[in-house]
Amino acid sequence: MMASHVSGITMLGMSGESYIRGMIVVIVYTTGIFLVPLIAFGYLPVFFAVKVVSIYEYLEMRFGLYMRLLVSAANFSETMLLTGVMLYAPSLALEATTGLSSTMSILVLAVICTFYSTLGGIKAVLITDIFQGLLMIVALFIIVFIIIQDVDGGLSAIWNIALEGGRLNFSEVSLDPTVQYTWWSLMIGGGAIFLAYLGVNQVQVQRLMTVKNVNVAANALFLCGPFVLLVGFLTCFVGVAIYAFYRDCDPVASGQLSTYDKILPHFTVQKLPAGLVGLIVSGIFSASLSTISAMMNSLAAVALEDYVKPLHRKFGVDLSDQKATFIAKALTILNGIISVFLALMAKTMGTLVTVALSFHGAIGGPILGIFTLGMVCETANEPGTIIGMISALCVCLWATFGQPKPPVTELPVSIDGCGNSTLMLAEHINLNSTVQPDHSSYFYLYRISYFWYNPIGLTITLVVGYTASIIVRLIQGGNNIEHDPNLFMPFIAKRIRRRRQDAEKTTNSQLFVLEPSRVR
Repeated sequence: MMASHVSGITMLGMSGESYIRGMIVVIVYTTGIFLVPLIAFGYLPVFFAVKVVSIYEYLEMRFGLYMRLLVSAANFSETMLLTGVMLYAPSLALEATTGLSSTMSILVLAVICTFYSTLGGIKAVLITDIFQGLLMIVALFIIVFIIIQDVDGGLSAIWNIALEGGRLNFSEVSLDPTVQYTWWSLMIGGGAIFLAYLGVNQVQVQRLMTVKNVNVAANALFLCGPFVLLVGFLTCFVGVAIYAFYRDCDPVASGQLSTYDKILPHFTVQKLPAGLVGLIVSGIFSASLSTISAMMNSLAAVALEDYVKPLHRKFGVDLSDQKATFIAKALTILNGIISVFLALMAKTMGTLVTVALSFHGAIGGPILGIFTLGMVCETANEPGTIIGMISALCVCLWATFGQPKPPVTELPVSIDGCGNSTLMLAEHINLNSTVQPDHSSYFYLYRISYFWYNPIGLTITLVVGYTASIIVRLIQGGNNIEHDPNLFMPFIAKRIRRRRQDAEKTTNSQLFVLEPSRVR
């Protein structure tokens, strides 16, 4: 689980983000630790109780077929887009370390992932993830050790340089949603992202459902949380430590690199022996492989369960296990091909973290809202929740894709220590890069930090979905439909069962009182 949660976007994107925006970005990983109990004892027991392959089967049980298809299609789109970004991430590392074109590395990675995901299914994905997860952690520890050894003064010098450069910016507590990184945006946004990704995401729930019972799955979640926090902290620290190394000659401002997403592989090439460079690149590739393979397997499972099997049932065509397996493998191959094209498009979309979190927030937030509404609110019905989700999707997709967007504020960098040959590369660069742009002239919605997209989508879905459900219920007569208690979180299910038991006792007592009078 940790391996698939932490991707190449984490290793490359977050190290680049902490380099240019500061260590504050690590806060995004902290909230998730406190939300693990909610997932383990709230969302997860519901999926185990209803025993589904595709988590969107639950939505059909709770609401209806239209809701299942709407959410499934939304998630399918999100996962395909993210798979493309995941494929693009390691190509940056290979391009920076070997000079191989990103296009070629995208093709190679897609073939490898598609091959073992197709042949082995979810078990092959889980087995390879164990090795890949260990490789990621080892690679990060090696980088940290090398940087500490290489910077004069070691860890204390890194701390002082980061402090002077504004990288230890933990004091930003603004409530302004247009400020990209604050405690509030990272804690609330990070928490919503964690819930959406580990609680109601087909990729992760599918993995958790492979264990024998909900208790084992809960234990896996509790183990996953600290490891994700560890990898997140190491990655962000690596970014700040690399800043200490390049404090006087920034590779992007000097024209050596085109994006800060390449800062980690660029450093490994410059400072590490060839063997260790290979290990680090392997770690980055492993981070991507584990996530991409999980996504490809998930996409195939969703397509099979939500579209292929229902169509076969509708037309009365028998679907044997052998045929279903063949279709799943074919779907995995098709997903791999589509992902290649999306990865090639990702080059023009922005930084890895911005693109990934924008996509996930725009669609993941509304999806989280639908599952949450279904699991905690008996009043919620299909028409109302569809209205809520569509409303949230419209706002979030507008915020994500609306243009023009203001440039993201960056912390100051320096090229004072660059040699003349290096500075010649920077002739086309605006070296006055520390001047912060004026954002006030941009449309407000486009200025909102992408960390708020997920909470905004969640909130709109809950509020509009609940309100619309009440209105629909009043129009239809004001009666709630009785649902299976297993469709709700355990504390809600317990209340429903107790209410029904009390109602049965009341009915039985009334019958007991009326029975003698009937005899007379």
